[in-house]
Amino acid sequence: MKPITIFYLIVGYVFAQFCWWAFLLVELQKEKWIMVIGEGVVFISILLFAAYKMRKAMADEDALQSRHKNFLLSVTHEFKSPLAAIKLYLETIEKRDLEKSQQKKFISNSIKDIDRLDDLVENMLIATRIDDKSYLYPKSKFNFSQLVIVVLSRFRNLAAKTITFETSIQEDVYLKADEFALSSVVSNLIENAIKYSSDNSKIAIRLMTDKDHVVFEVADNGEGIAEEEKQKVFEKFYRIGNENTRKTKGTGLGLFIVKEVLTHQKASIKIINNLPSGSVFRIVFINNILIPA
Repeated sequence: MKPITIFYLIVGYVFAQFCWWAFLLVELQKEKWIMVIGEGVVFISILLFAAYKMRKAMADEDALQSRHKNFLLSVTHEFKSPLAAIKLYLETIEKRDLEKSQQKKFISNSIKDIDRLDDLVENMLIATRIDDKSYLYPKSKFNFSQLVIVVLSRFRNLAAKTITFETSIQEDVYLKADEFALSSVVSNLIENAIKYSSDNSKIAIRLMTDKDHVVFEVADNGEGIAEEEKQKVFEKFYRIGNENTRKTKGTGLGLFIVKEVLTHQKASIKIINNLPSGSVFRIVFINNILIPA
């Protein structure tokens, strides 16, 4: 028997028992029927509210378990795909007498797949440390403009699709924050934009100062995000769309890491509709983090 069935049976039993004892009490002392009705309304209200909260908690737990299962399946696929590709490249190099240019191409592709694995492992490690509250977010002064340029240059090489990157990066924007964690934030946002962009599309990367704030944006021309999902996408393991029909890869950790890191860096993130299609992820760093160059 399913737990939810047992839950409804218990609620039904408690309700039936209350009604029976209330009936017996009124039969014995009919002058107290008003008191019984009053107490009954309070009891039933509390019972229904408690039943609703427990049912919601059970539904949330079921949803989390489903996401966790999908996460494990996604991680398995994310690991196996690049590993299989690397093995194939190396076996081809070993068994065939390839020209030097072909060897370089295969080695370059292998390095790209290794970088993918490295990003996946880093995401899992930082997500685990964030989840168990062991990550300390060490702060230091660094050139955020240079960080964005370095991360973007890596994704220019990794992007398999014919995507055009348009950049507007203000020079020498300095922050006092966790450089490693913000590198993960920039990586996850750019990777997310690539993941949901089609071939021959455009991704815009913008970094600027606005008075005493720093603003960083990643804009894509993908399908966009529905209003009711704009907050859900930051939940752990949450992914847009149906698990059985989804084509995009991912683990559901990227935007969770982004939100958690920015919360600890006194920064906000907002998803804005891009026109005519797509999404803009806008980060605003609060003034006390900005350090003039």
